[in-house]
Amino acid sequence: MTFNLKTALIASTAVMGAASGAFAQEQGTMKIGITQNNVGVDSYQTTYERAFIEAAEANDAIDAVVLDAGGDVARQIAQIEDLIQQEVDAIIIWPTNGEAVIPAVRKAKQAGIPVVITNSNIAEPGFDFISSFSGPDNITQGARAAEIMCDKFTDMGIQDEAQIVQISGQPGYTTAIERAKGFEDRLPEVCPNVTLVETQPGDWSREKSQTVMEAFLVKYDDIDGVYAGDDNMGVGALNAARSAGRDGIIFVGATNFSVGYEAMARGEYWGSIYQSPVDDAEAALKTAVDILEGEELPFLNYFDTPKITQDNMDQFDKPVF
Repeated sequence: MTFNLKTALIASTAVMGAASGAFAQEQGTMKIGITQNNVGVDSYQTTYERAFIEAAEANDAIDAVVLDAGGDVARQIAQIEDLIQQEVDAIIIWPTNGEAVIPAVRKAKQAGIPVVITNSNIAEPGFDFISSFSGPDNITQGARAAEIMCDKFTDMGIQDEAQIVQISGQPGYTTAIERAKGFEDRLPEVCPNVTLVETQPGDWSREKSQTVMEAFLVKYDDIDGVYAGDDNMGVGALNAARSAGRDGIIFVGATNFSVGYEAMARGEYWGSIYQSPVDDAEAALKTAVDILEGEELPFLNYFDTPKITQDNMDQFDKPVF
C-alpha cells in the first residue's frame, strides 16, 4: 500500500463485511474515487479523511483514489473529470459548491459511473445525475438548533424580546444554505417573537467568525443569542464576545466540535448538534460499495444527528475533531 499527496490506494471498510470480498472475487477489485472539499480548512474534514482511510484498511476489495480539492471549485471539477478518465467504478464527491459541480457530475452519469454525494448535497438540478446522498440532514440540524435556542430563551423568559445574529458557512455551499434555511424556517414557528437581526458568512473559519462577531458587537448593543453554522465558527464568535466583555449571550452551533464541547463544559456555550465525521466517512464509503453491489438504498441516506446542550452533554463523548 502506497500513499502520496494526491492519491492513496486503500482498502474497504470492515463494516462492508464479507460481501465486499465476494464481490472482489467474482467481479474484480472495485475502484472508487473520492474528491473532498477542503481537508485543511477545519478539524471535521481532517478527521473525516483520516476516518475514511482507516475505515477502509480492513479489506483489499477496493482500490480507492483519494483526492482533495483544497476548496477550489475548478480543481474539484478537474478531479472529477480525471476520475472519469481513469474509469473508476464509482465516485464520491464532497462538493466545494453545490451548483458548480453539476456539469461534471452529469459527465460521470453519462459515462455510466455512479456518483455518491457526501456530507453536503449538490443543488437539486443535479439530483438526476447522482445515485445517492450520504450524510446529515442539514435542514433538520438547523431546525433543531432553532429549537435549542428557543427552549433556552423560554427558560430565561426572554422568548418575546430576544434579538439574535447568525454566522453562516461558506456562501454557495449547500450545507451552509440548508443549515441556515432550517434555522430560519423553524425559529419563527417555535419562537415567533425572537428577531434575527442580521446574518453574515463566517466561511467555516474561526478567525473570520471572530471578526464578523466583533463587527456585530459594535453594531448592536443588544444581542441575546448567536447561531453559528458549526461550533468552529461559534467559538470564534464566543471569543469575540469574551474579549469585548459581553457576557450572557447564548451561543448555539450546528456541528459539535471539541472546542464547542469544551466551551459547553465551562458553561460558556449552550448547545449544538452532535455529528460524527467518522460516521460520515464510513457511511459514504459503505454507500458507494452497496450501490456497486446492487443494494437498494434511499436517495437521501441520512444518519441521525441529535441535539446536545449543557443539560445532556454527559450522554455524549467529546468529539475527536
